[in-house]
Amino acid sequence: MASVSSLGVGSNLPLDTLLANLTTAEKGRLTPITAQQSSYSSKLTAYGTLKSAIEKFQTANTALNDASLFKSSTATSSSADLLVTTGAGAAAGKYTISVTQLAQAQSLATTGSDSATEKQSKITSTDRTLVINQPGRKEPLEIKLSDDQTSLNGIRDAINTADSGVSASVIKNKNGDYQLVISSTETGVDNAMTISVTGDQDLNDLIGYDSKTNTGGLTQTVEAQNAQLSINNIQVESASNTVKDTPEGVTLTLNKEVTNATVSVTKTNDKSTAAIKAWVDAYNSMLDTFSSLTKYSAVDAGADQSDGNGVLLGDNVVRTIQTGIRSQFTTSDTESTFSTLAQIGVAPDPTTGKLKIDDKKLSDALTKNSVATQQLLVGDGKTTGITTTTSDLVKDYLASDGIINSATSSINSTLKTLTKKYLATSTSIDDTIARYKAQFTQLDTMMSKLNNTSSYLTQQFSSSSS
Repeated sequence: MASVSSLGVGSNLPLDTLLANLTTAEKGRLTPITAQQSSYSSKLTAYGTLKSAIEKFQTANTALNDASLFKSSTATSSSADLLVTTGAGAAAGKYTISVTQLAQAQSLATTGSDSATEKQSKITSTDRTLVINQPGRKEPLEIKLSDDQTSLNGIRDAINTADSGVSASVIKNKNGDYQLVISSTETGVDNAMTISVTGDQDLNDLIGYDSKTNTGGLTQTVEAQNAQLSINNIQVESASNTVKDTPEGVTLTLNKEVTNATVSVTKTNDKSTAAIKAWVDAYNSMLDTFSSLTKYSAVDAGADQSDGNGVLLGDNVVRTIQTGIRSQFTTSDTESTFSTLAQIGVAPDPTTGKLKIDDKKLSDALTKNSVATQQLLVGDGKTTGITTTTSDLVKDYLASDGIINSATSSINSTLKTLTKKYLATSTSIDDTIARYKAQFTQLDTMMSKLNNTSSYLTQQFSSSSS
């Protein structure tokens, strides 16, 4: 039987060309299916873009949905040795601060030893325990020490491995002797250490210490002490050199002793203004995405209507989301004297729908009516306030059972159906072409035989005539 490559040779007919044309025609049945697949895949990508834009807006909305933004303040200090920062609740005011003593962590040291690796105990014990008590800790630190951990280096490593508020190091002093130094990692008198070793009197004599009596084998090289300061002549004591909420909402960082440093706390709108502007930018960016996905461009009659048009043109999901979010920009559910964004200087452009900020109007609202502005935007943080209700609405849009996921699930289902249809159609086409090929091969073979018979008869007739 003739092969496909020589199809048509036996019959002297263009069967190869005819089969190729039939194949092209049959494969045309796949074109509408691939066109639909392409269309739905584009919509799937578009919904991903839509969801990303909404998530970015939600991030900015969440940042603005914070009442503390409208209570922001800033602070300055007249001394570089007294640093100051503020948080929520800091009231405007001026304070005179003097620091008479810094907090410091206790440090204890052994007497000098010739070796840092030589065992400091002659006792063999399986129940040797290093115990460190600190008043600020609920439970004492207990560290089991083996016979191999009785050198200065061994004790150091055991303490540091415990990683529990105490550190240790070995120092070689000017005389060439080694000293084990045990230090609290936290400042303040509540972190002063009382150290003992049970099950080994040799080690207890070496590194035992009682902070109440200042006695033992260790020597106190740095005393545990609290910071002492006065704020507007009110005496304050702190275990740390970072003093928080004294005054409320203010954090002081003590670096050195100072006398009569002035700290000024003033209200600022910088954080709230930045959050509002970021929110507006995110909303406008989201509108740009909506516009890109739903844009319409007129095309000539008979031309492909999808050319130049947005993938989600006329899509109900986009329209629902855009209308829903915009409807949150007015509220009557708060105690605020403001009921619309426009009243605080944030108004939509009538031609584009994008939000525009009137800087002066916004500044006045934040400066003169910060509480009312907060009530308009944040409300009670549960059921009222523009950013609160917007957040709840957007969460519903982005939920696993929200309108975006429902739309994408529907598209994915359609794409699966189209894939099955494509595979079935492709199989049908392959079967049809195979049938054509078999029929053409049979025709070619039969015509070849007939031609051979005709040639034979012609030769016989010619011979007989001669």
